[in-house]
Order: sequence, then C-alpha cells, then structure tokens
Amino acid sequence: MTQRVVLPRILETGPGTLQRLPDILSTLACRNPLIVTDQVMMSLGYADRLTDILKTAGMTWGLFADTEPEPTESSLLPAVEQLRQGSFDAVVALGGGSAIDSAKAISVLGLHGGRMADYKVPRDVSEPALPVVAIPTTAGTGSEATRFTIITDGETDEKMLCMGLAFMPYAAIVDYELTLSVPARVTADTGIDALTHGIEAYVSRKAGPFSDQQALAAIALIAPNLRRVYHNPEDREAREAMMMGSTLAGIAFSNASVALVHGMSRPIGAHFHVPHGLSNAMLLPAITRFSLPGAPDRYARCARAMGIAGAEDSDDNANDKLLAELRALNRELEVPSMAAFGIDEARFMELRQLMAEQAQASGSPGNNPRVPSQAEMVELYEQVWNQE
Repeated sequence: MTQRVVLPRILETGPGTLQRLPDILSTLACRNPLIVTDQVMMSLGYADRLTDILKTAGMTWGLFADTEPEPTESSLLPAVEQLRQGSFDAVVALGGGSAIDSAKAISVLGLHGGRMADYKVPRDVSEPALPVVAIPTTAGTGSEATRFTIITDGETDEKMLCMGLAFMPYAAIVDYELTLSVPARVTADTGIDALTHGIEAYVSRKAGPFSDQQALAAIALIAPNLRRVYHNPEDREAREAMMMGSTLAGIAFSNASVALVHGMSRPIGAHFHVPHGLSNAMLLPAITRFSLPGAPDRYARCARAMGIAGAEDSDDNANDKLLAELRALNRELEVPSMAAFGIDEARFMELRQLMAEQAQASGSPGNNPRVPSQAEMVELYEQVWNQE
C-alpha cells in the first residue's frame, strides 16, 4: 500500500530545547509571534520563561493566555481578532493538546476566515496557514506532530475533527523538562491517551510501514514508563521516555489515523466534559475487546511491544494479556468509572444514539480493524457505562 507521510519541518528534542525557539523562528523567517497559551502556563511561569527568551533574542511578541481545556470555537475568536489586528508572522503554542489545537485553529481562522465547521472532516484543509511552533508541556496528545485539530461547536456540543496540512505545525520543541510539574491525574490521562494513539495507529486500516515503526516504538517507550511517572513525577528518565513516546505516537496516528476509541471518546468529552485522555482510558479495554477479531495479530504485536507478552506467546495468549494489562493499568492509575466521574446515567443513555452518530460522522470508526455499526456503538456505550 501507499502512505502519505506528513511531518513538522523542524523537531527539536531534549532537555533545554526551549531555548532554541528564537533560532527556530529565525529559520522560518519569523520575528513577531503570537503566543497562545493558558492560565496554568502563566501561573507556572512557563510563559514568562518563553517571553524572556524572545526578549533576549531581540524579538517581539503578542500574548493570548485564555485558551480553554476543551476549546470551543467561541473561545478562539478573541485570539483570532488579536491575530488579525496585529502584525504577527507566526503562532507559538505553549501548553497541552488544547493550547496546541487552539493555536492551529487560530492560525487557520486568522488567515482564511470562516467558521471551524467550514474546515471539519471530510474536508482536507491544505491551504497554507501562519507557521505554528508547538511546545507541548504534557506527554500525551502528540498534537505537536499531527495534522489534526479538535474544536468543539459550542451550540451543538459536537467535537469537530479538522485535518489537513494546514494544521501541521511547522516546528515542534519537545522538551521533557516542561512536563516535570504535571500532576499525577494529568500524567495518567495524557499518558493513556498517548498509548491509545500508538495502539490505534498500529491497528488502523490506514496503517503503513512508516507509521507502524513509529507506533511500535511509541508503545515500547510509553508502556513501561507510564506507571513510573504516575508514581514518581520527578523520574526524569521516565519523563523523557514518555515525551518521546508521545511525539512518536502523534507522528504515527497523524499518518495512519486513530480509530474507534477516539471516535467514541470525543462525544463523551463534548457532552459530559470528560478530559480527552480520561474518556479514552474509560473506553480502551472494552473497545479493544470488541476490535480484537479484526486484527488479532496486530494487537498481539502491541502486547509484545508493551513488554507484557513474549515471542513464545501465541497471539491469543498475547491478546489475553493485553486486555488484562489495560484493565490493570486503569485500576492502578485510578481511572474512575463514568458514574464515579459524575456522569448522569439517564442523560448518558439518552444521548448514546446521538453520540454514536457523532462518532460515526467523525470518520474514525471506519479506520477500526472491526468496523462497528451505529447499533454496535450504542451497545458499546452501554457496556462501558456498566463496567467498573
């Protein structure tokens, strides 16, 4: 098969690479970026570090620090207007996946106008946007290396999946030292998100030789280190492995697409405000069990890459170990049930048909090794609700 591979032009990795921002901007012929971040980055002092680096390099900048954890289109509009009114030549995203997704959308809307609904799949957005330099501060979304962004329609609660070359950052700075302050809950949720990216990219119907290598490498880095960083946030070796694994998983799914877990996860996040990685974690064991018959050999390779199965294990044995590990991981990382999270059961059951329709419309379930019907997705939502 053929596979089109899209990557950032520049990828700086390693401790202290935040200092490389001015050089990267200069390489892109940019000197006046709009920094897009959030109040957490402001309170931690990361935004000040960034502006100090730019000031020392003699560069100017603008600052928008009000991105939301689950960005809606309306939350982006003040930044879009700020971008249009200024003379900015780039957008620098500092934060987790929400800040990076916001920055991608702002760069497109600021240059081309319209509404986010104009850019959602199945449209492939290839128009050039302002250069985005992505600086992730969590090891999870991989958004610094993907051609996707997800923005919520505040009127319908639909999480709109938008994709295309316009949403690929020109450059990314992957500095694991920025993740040392991430709290345990966020570490767990973003880490399971990254693991899901690796697994789904590998079993996706759009997988190819390039994405396969990135996905397996990501899984091998993330699986042995996720528990370590959850229990010991200062474990620098594990933090570095998680950060590189997250970026590799982002590269993998950007070029192979995600599948059913993500398709069903987005509506849960949109309607019930569950953090994206956490809703993935809630779904991953049940969706993996459903999907196994579609690609038993590939799921078995995932188990071997995780280090929980060996070459001597049959595919069936490896997959049994995979399901057991995903359940055990959720228990150890204290992933709550939907009821424990506070989701109202009656409302969840009322919306399960709509959520199945929205999941299908995103296109992600069609990449799954076992493609579900809407009725099967409704059943899966019911199963996930009832599981502990």
